[in-house]
Amino acid sequence: MASPFIWLQHALPHHAVSRLAGKFADSERPWLKDRLIRRFAAAYDVDMSEAARPIEAYASFNDFFTRELKPGARPLADAATHVLSPADGTISQIGRIEDGRIFQAKGRHFTAAQLLGGDEAAAARVAGGSFATIYLSPKDYHRVHMPAGGELRSTRYVPGELFSVNQVTAENVDGLFARNERLACLFDGPHGMFANVMVGAMIVAGVETVWQGRVEAHAPTLKAQDFAEGQHRFAAGDEMGRFFLGSTAVLLFEPGRVEWLGNLQAGDPVRMGQALGRWL
Repeated sequence: MASPFIWLQHALPHHAVSRLAGKFADSERPWLKDRLIRRFAAAYDVDMSEAARPIEAYASFNDFFTRELKPGARPLADAATHVLSPADGTISQIGRIEDGRIFQAKGRHFTAAQLLGGDEAAAARVAGGSFATIYLSPKDYHRVHMPAGGELRSTRYVPGELFSVNQVTAENVDGLFARNERLACLFDGPHGMFANVMVGAMIVAGVETVWQGRVEAHAPTLKAQDFAEGQHRFAAGDEMGRFFLGSTAVLLFEPGRVEWLGNLQAGDPVRMGQALGRWL
């Protein structure tokens, strides 16, 4: 039987709650943003020693939440031989895409095509390939980086719900990451096509990319965009976007490209730039 936490999520108006949270998070009123930032940092034990700016230097709560780190705070593994973690967080699941399906938790799955907003061609390319789902907790660094070098080929904003993306919800809500609002970004690189899907969550106030800026949040329709060759190229470890409040990143790779490191499993903490797998 589902917990009251899960029932409450089904009952709440996800987008209305998220829009309200976004207004508070964007506020630049000192009495409000300073109180929010200090209470949040204390409640979640945020490590401000890594942050490039002191706690009083942020214009809004969102400015603090998407804070940059000091240079060198996240050294990169060798991207010529390894796939890099795109974010700080916890591995929710990691493994193979079997029969087009991605494992979520406790017998629950969703398909690559569902996650990618119905992009059957892209889903076919990653069938039999590899996936990694990384959950970013409230205290984590919330910028998302490139797991490998690549050229942006297309994006697909997929409207959806805004359930929490923590482990309890993953174990109790069918197709969670393919139900929530998300931005699927497809890249071509030396090791083939790969996807980095930025999945929103309860009280998410938005997603921002380095090529577009703030993506319209809670839009009613799917929006697909293609990019010309050479328009946006990135090296492994480059920033590609950031989350304003809760979030998850899902990586997808074509078959025969990646072997995940054998010591990694669900529940393991990871940091942006560390090695997740080896290129084959």
